[in-house]
Amino acid sequence: MTWDIAGMAAVANVGATPGEIFAALCAGRESRRPLMAFDPDKYRATYAYEIDDRPEGGGDLPRRATRWLTTVVLQAADDAGLGEDLAQVPVLVGTTMREQRSLELWWRDGADVALEELHFGTALKAAFGASTTYTFANACSASLYALGMATDMIELGMADTVVVAGTDAATEGGFGTLDRVQNDLPDALRPFDVTHKGMLMGEGAAAVVVQRAGTGSGSVHARVRGVSMGCDAHHATAPDPDGITRAVLDAHSRAGVRASDIDLVMLHGSGTPRNDTTEASVLRQIFQGPGADPRMTAIKAMTGHTLGGSGLLSLVMAVLAMKNGTVPPILGLADPIPEAAGLGLVQGSPAAGDLAIAQIDAFGFGGINAVAIVEAAR
Repeated sequence: MTWDIAGMAAVANVGATPGEIFAALCAGRESRRPLMAFDPDKYRATYAYEIDDRPEGGGDLPRRATRWLTTVVLQAADDAGLGEDLAQVPVLVGTTMREQRSLELWWRDGADVALEELHFGTALKAAFGASTTYTFANACSASLYALGMATDMIELGMADTVVVAGTDAATEGGFGTLDRVQNDLPDALRPFDVTHKGMLMGEGAAAVVVQRAGTGSGSVHARVRGVSMGCDAHHATAPDPDGITRAVLDAHSRAGVRASDIDLVMLHGSGTPRNDTTEASVLRQIFQGPGADPRMTAIKAMTGHTLGGSGLLSLVMAVLAMKNGTVPPILGLADPIPEAAGLGLVQGSPAAGDLAIAQIDAFGFGGINAVAIVEAAR
């Protein structure tokens, strides 16, 4: 059973379209910048992966996550030939912080933010007439959760077409919390390298249009084969190897694939020592059989951790990797951690290959895990 991806869109710190982002990833340009949103004197961390769309004189603007959301939904809908009327199309949004930054600006600076503007559904209804909207605040796996819910809605006959999106802007509450709880202070996000120290926030949004197979009138970018969703609740922050293993194997089962069928893995790769060692150890076990040797990459090394939208952003990049037969490298990966020995981590320059099936990992705090399997459209 498959579901067609008929439209795609994305915006991140390195580009305003999926093509721009993918080209930047392949070029491997350093993209972190000195912190712009908050007073750096308050925090140990002084870098982030922010989108540079603030006023020239400085300061922050409310509703940035909402603006990115409406932008990518419009572009994905246009890409799928839906137009701007989504009155009959459910829109599912995955996020971690929702519009918390707008609330911070209202509390601190008296920014003009109405209560209803804190709900993404308000903007989606105003822009597209969307009458059925849901927001899932499922930590770092939120947008892949939304994707899984979209496939369920289609199979249950609730809709033939669903728009799935993810969006997050950096918040001072989130940034400050990470700044205080991480033992070591990263000046760059370096997943799976021995120098990794932790995660840094990124910003961005992504959207895809998912349709019942064969019902669309246009071209298909790729096909969703299966999505696993789970919450092992093992620990508030520490990932559980068993929970991640179950998530990956369940995704394989739902997609009807084996480990040897996977050509590409888009790693969660948050750059924290616990995530990297756990994710690498689990994948070494899963991909240890004959013929199981997928290429692996982690885009957070360039985009930062885009929180709730990160899973869907990785999925869009996976689709482009399969289309182009090219896997972007993991920026800054020079000396992989021992747990990653034997994994096909892409280093230094893009790797070329025939890529038919991709696995996308998204692991959140509290053991909120989601894994998607996507197949190239050929």
